[in-house]
Amino acid sequence: MDRITLGNEEFEGRNNAYVLADEETDELALVDTGIATDPVRRDLRDGLADRGYEFADVDDIVLTHFHVDHAGLAGEIQAESDATVYVHEADAPMVAQDPDAIAAVEERRRDRLEEWGVPEDAQSELLEFLESAEIDGPPAEPTPIEDGEILEVGGRTLETIHAPGHAAGLCCFETADGDEAFVGDAVLPVYTPNVGGADVRIERPLEKYVATLRRLADRDYERVWPGHRDPIADPTDRALTILEHHRERTETILELLVDHGPADAWTISAHLFGDLEGIHIVHGPGEAFAHLDHLRHEGVVAFENGEYRLLEDAVSLDDLF
Repeated sequence: MDRITLGNEEFEGRNNAYVLADEETDELALVDTGIATDPVRRDLRDGLADRGYEFADVDDIVLTHFHVDHAGLAGEIQAESDATVYVHEADAPMVAQDPDAIAAVEERRRDRLEEWGVPEDAQSELLEFLESAEIDGPPAEPTPIEDGEILEVGGRTLETIHAPGHAAGLCCFETADGDEAFVGDAVLPVYTPNVGGADVRIERPLEKYVATLRRLADRDYERVWPGHRDPIADPTDRALTILEHHRERTETILELLVDHGPADAWTISAHLFGDLEGIHIVHGPGEAFAHLDHLRHEGVVAFENGEYRLLEDAVSLDDLF
């Protein structure tokens, strides 16, 4: 698979943009574009130039999800090329930078931070980071897609596999032979994708992500192409490993509630991750919340007066994962 490795100092390390080119029809597509910073813009332009292309030659852009490190340059490329930008319908308003959608997310994030018990100084630090990053790029005009939709781009046939959890509209794109897929941040080779803080729009984020991991494991791909770092040669094993990671994290959180008593998501995240800064001020308690919320819906904990209280001392997690 032809990929351009993009620098990324803001989030989870090297991003990937995948180049799909059909020499017979001269069709050119990109899967993800990278973040809208000068170094990444340069990386992508140089990578395309090495292959004999420029932004104006791109016919289609397939976005795995709306996060700026994957979709940031889509609007700029579309402005130069009139490319069609495909993204799941849940994420289309974010890629379009619809003011109402963005305002709703900002309000939801503020509410979540309060609910999670994040201190005012940490909230201010997060807001300063978000306002100073300058990584959004111009908006794109997206074409919404949904689960099961077939795309014909760059001489390839791709099936859309909706894979929410990390983002509401995250999608994987399965190749025609069914052996491989572009998976964005659904499965990563080094990190475990953040759940709960990366997209505050999602209700029951961990439940949705567990279902995504099981769906991907059931498809038993031979190889997948992630949004960050290197290809994953045994994606079924990696998906199951991440699933086990979340089971173990849930066990840890239960132990913390037993040892320390009722706590809010910020306190739990401090036990899990220590001091947080930058984007992790929302990712840390968001991750803790995703697990606590999962336990609450399963009747294991109660949420009262801003804290989660254990209802049962002995809990089996078999039905949760």
